[in-house]
Amino acid sequence: MRRVVVTGLGVVTPCGNDVETTWDALVNGRSGIDTIKAWDPSPIATHVGGEVKGFEATRYGVSAKELRRMDDFQLFALAAGYQAMVQAGFPAVDGIPRVPDEVSTEAGCLFGVGMGGDTTITECHELMRTKGPRKGASPFHILQIIANMAPGYLSMKHNLKGPNFTPTSACASGAHAIGESYEMIRAGRCEVMVTGGAEATLEIMPMAGFCAMRAMSTRNDAPQKASRPFDRERDGFVMGEGAGALVLESLEYAQKRGARIIAEVAGYGATADANHPTAVAPEGEGAQRCMRQALKRAGVGPEAVDYINAHGTSTEINDANETAAIKRVFGDHAKKLWVSSTKSMTGHLIGAAGAVEAAFSVLAITRGVIPPTINQEFPDPACDLDYVPNTARERRINVALSNSFGFGGTNASLLFKRFE
Repeated sequence: MRRVVVTGLGVVTPCGNDVETTWDALVNGRSGIDTIKAWDPSPIATHVGGEVKGFEATRYGVSAKELRRMDDFQLFALAAGYQAMVQAGFPAVDGIPRVPDEVSTEAGCLFGVGMGGDTTITECHELMRTKGPRKGASPFHILQIIANMAPGYLSMKHNLKGPNFTPTSACASGAHAIGESYEMIRAGRCEVMVTGGAEATLEIMPMAGFCAMRAMSTRNDAPQKASRPFDRERDGFVMGEGAGALVLESLEYAQKRGARIIAEVAGYGATADANHPTAVAPEGEGAQRCMRQALKRAGVGPEAVDYINAHGTSTEINDANETAAIKRVFGDHAKKLWVSSTKSMTGHLIGAAGAVEAAFSVLAITRGVIPPTINQEFPDPACDLDYVPNTARERRINVALSNSFGFGGTNASLLFKRFE
């Protein structure tokens, strides 16, 4: 089995539209969550969200014509993928980085999407309601809705002719995409994968559904304090939107073309709770097995892990059970771990969450900084690990684990190492 390395990163988040802007916000504890501005949230209980702000897709190789024909989740995916390909150093053709023709059939794209084109669905429903199906329907609506058009468009932009599809596994979608891309390269099926996740579900229909489930925070008077993972006063998650992308390559191919290697993907776990549609298995039993798989695949013991980017949703059931799972897997070492939830600042990006948090885990290794869990004000006895409260820490990190868990009891863990 071959070694798999990371050569490029790209993100679009509520905290910033690129890696540097987002990372600066995270390490300085600045939340991207605010009262929703794009539409009137007053009819539902939750009025806050992590909106992407000031986004200009045309900066990332998207034409004005394409802009009108794509849903936001597709545009976010293209922007994150473009950034990652630029950092990976692939040569540009007409301003767009592309893999060379000689490796294009061994270069693929797996991009996770949890829900698809909700922006388009909302707009299409209103047009059909007011104008009728003949005048209200657009020939582009279907392409805007379909989840797999995110990797589809990325493949067209960047000459990726290998495997191309979309894992849809709720909040673990992006992490599963990265993990399965890792497996493909590791097994020799591909040399390059552009992978990650995208989501743009910050619309009234999905938010109303989550509100009906009583899963979302209603701290509307203090939006930036609404997402408070592991805090005793947490009252639900905050939805966000955006995308994250990683360029993965076989070590041999990356070295052959002289790429700058950022980190190594060393392990991946994927399990199911087989327990309940929405509730985590007691003590995170499925999450425990998932983390153990990632450690085993990487060939490292629990004591080798320095940092965990937790799923950390700011819901009572997730945070307590993820804490219990970490303590079961890591034993005495759990008290020495640094654990943080960047969802405290970005909100929960659903299908994109695992991808942006994988990128943050890589950055924690390469920058030597652990982003904090902000809004840690009231200790919860059930959540008693070191969650790096409120202030970032400068630390050397050799091994980082990123957790992503989703409805349906689906779990993914990704393990990254400092490259040597």
